[in-house]
Amino acid sequence: MSAVASHPGEQGGELGRHARPAGAAVWDWLEIQTGIPTITSPTQDRFVPQMLNLERVGGVSFQKGCYPGQEIVARTQHLGAIKRRTYLAHVDASATPSAGSELYSADLGEQASGTVVNAAPAPDGGFDLLAVIQVASAQSQPIHLGSPAGPILELRTLPYSLG
Repeated sequence: MSAVASHPGEQGGELGRHARPAGAAVWDWLEIQTGIPTITSPTQDRFVPQMLNLERVGGVSFQKGCYPGQEIVARTQHLGAIKRRTYLAHVDASATPSAGSELYSADLGEQASGTVVNAAPAPDGGFDLLAVIQVASAQSQPIHLGSPAGPILELRTLPYSLG
């Protein structure tokens, strides 16, 4: 007899007394809360690892061998300043923001200041998301979804430090 189920086919068992099943939307939301984005078709080839904060979470190694794009990644790490970073945010919108949706801020006017990477319904309403945003725009706020007059993002604290 396992700790998970009392016998084959039984739902829950020991685990079922302390937990309940959750769907894919909950899993997606929990992944967003970790601050580690998932790249999908609409956002592929748009970011270097540092924009996604991957060097902050051990997602990129500067000691390993060659890989495509290594030069720009290493150059950015050792010589450049990161002008875009991934931020955790919440937005009250009528529909789930799509990966690749543009974000706007007053400091850049009609030019996009960021991009939605992932989004999922938040437990208390609205949507939580990870977005790559110009650091200067994120500091000056507010950031708007979809247009300069779109819903305002509320930036939240990531579970790791950016600096």
